[in-house]
Amino acid sequence: MEIAGTVALVTGGASGLGFATATALRAAGAEVVIVDLVSSDGIARAAGLGATFVPADVADPAQMQAAVEKAVGLGPLRIVVCCAGIATPGKVVGKAGPLPLEDFERVVRVNLTGTFNTIRLASAAMQAMGPAGEDSVGEDSAGEERGVIVMTASVAAFDGQIGQPAYAASKAGVAGMTLPIARELASSRIRVMTIAPGIFQTPMLAGLPQAAQDSLGAQVPHPSRLGKPEEYAALVEHIVRNPMLNGETIRLDGAIRMAPR
Repeated sequence: MEIAGTVALVTGGASGLGFATATALRAAGAEVVIVDLVSSDGIARAAGLGATFVPADVADPAQMQAAVEKAVGLGPLRIVVCCAGIATPGKVVGKAGPLPLEDFERVVRVNLTGTFNTIRLASAAMQAMGPAGEDSVGEDSAGEERGVIVMTASVAAFDGQIGQPAYAASKAGVAGMTLPIARELASSRIRVMTIAPGIFQTPMLAGLPQAAQDSLGAQVPHPSRLGKPEEYAALVEHIVRNPMLNGETIRLDGAIRMAPR
C-alpha cells in the first residue's frame, strides 16, 4: 500500500505513539485525521501537522461514525491505526478491597471495545471503496489492497504484571482478535496487524521521575532504553507498505520480558 494520496485515521493521535504515527504518515503524503478526546491537544497538534482533528470517544458508536465519515470525506480511507488507550492500574484485591468492577470495565471499554468499534466502522467504509491501484497496469498494482488496519496491544498481553489485570486482559483481547479479523477482511483485501510495544516514552510514563524512567529503560536487553514513539511509527509505515504482513502481532520491545512486578 502506497501511503501518499491516501487518508489515514489515527485514534489517540494527539499524543504519544499516535501522534508520532500521525506525524510519520503525514510526512509520507497521507491526509491524516487525528481522533482523540475533546480534552486533548488534538486541535493544536492537528494544526501543526496540517491534519484534521475530530474529537471522539473511541468506544462511542456515533462519535466514531462521525470521525470515519469525516475521513472518508477527505478521500480514500486506506489506513487506520488504533493507538487510543488507558493503563489504569489496580490489583484484584487491594488495600481498599476488591477492585471496583467499573474500573476494570472502563479499561476494557477504551482499549478493547474502543479498538473494535473503530475497526468495525472503518472496515465497513473501506469495503465500500475499490482497491487501491485498481485502475493501474502491472502485476504489482493489481488492485491488490483496499486498506490496512494496525491495532496496538502491549507486551502486557503476554507478560502482564501484578496490578495489570484489566490492562493485560484488554491488550490480550486486541492480540486475540487480530487473526480472526484479518481472516474475515482478507476477502475484502484489507490487512489487519497488531503491534505490541514494550516500554515506550509516552505520556503514560512521563509522570514518573527520571530515575524511574531510566531504571525501566535499563531493563530492556537491547537497546537498553525506553522505546521512542518514532520507532513505533516506523513499524506502522513498514506494515502499511509490506503486503505480506497480515494477521500477526509483532512485539516491539527490545526483547524485554516483564517481571511479575
